[in-house]
Amino acid sequence: MPKTLNIATINVNGIRAAHRNGFGDWLKANKPDIITLQEVRAELADVEKVLADIWPEANIYLDEATAKGRAGVAIITELTPTRTSTTFGSEEFDSKGRWLEADFDIQGETITVVSTYVHAGEAGTPKQIEKYKFLDQMLVRLHELKDQKAVITGDLNVGHTELDIKNWKGNLKNSGFLPEERAYFDRFMNELSYIDIGRREHPDEPGPYTWWSQRGQAFDTNTGWRIDYHLATPALAEKASNYRVHRAKSYDTRWTDHSPVTVDYSI
Repeated sequence: MPKTLNIATINVNGIRAAHRNGFGDWLKANKPDIITLQEVRAELADVEKVLADIWPEANIYLDEATAKGRAGVAIITELTPTRTSTTFGSEEFDSKGRWLEADFDIQGETITVVSTYVHAGEAGTPKQIEKYKFLDQMLVRLHELKDQKAVITGDLNVGHTELDIKNWKGNLKNSGFLPEERAYFDRFMNELSYIDIGRREHPDEPGPYTWWSQRGQAFDTNTGWRIDYHLATPALAEKASNYRVHRAKSYDTRWTDHSPVTVDYSI
């Protein structure tokens, strides 16, 4: 029988704050085999403390950001990877806390899982230049992985198409929906043949959104963005099913401004 691997990804917007507001309850209820986190904003000791009571058997792999209290990505699982790496391009830009990959031997097959947090950027500023540097390196690394069984998970901070942002007309000049950013995703899907599992499962409908601004009534009116992804290589995408966005029932039950996104992979 094939092994079904449930992989979850979530931008926790600070793991300690998320834990205070219900992250642990969600984790216990859903029990993913592997969870990838973004914006951890904590050191390893802090993450270990959070998980001590809710998932004591878990192995924690963390790439901390250079700036304390910023960014940070993690992969958490009871499985033991055969390889982990935070290597990501040159030292011309700071990618610390933004790229972590791990290889797992599942039923004799190597599955590569990546947790990544792409820069938010800001149009017309150096922050946007850093974002493009990161996306340039993503093209390089995704090309290297494209013929393997791999999935890129995380907060990629770009809505690829008009279906991915409720108010897309109002964001045409804003970082996250710039034509130059979306062109990278065209290349991920078309040139490198990655499959956006969320869009494959919802080909013609808006969303389902994964992030909502904390301001105003964005969550209540579902004025959101779909920026949290499972991008799988063709060899792994054919094994993917049960894509789900775990949207909170109400604004006051949220424990982060994103929603977890889960997918089953039958190996």
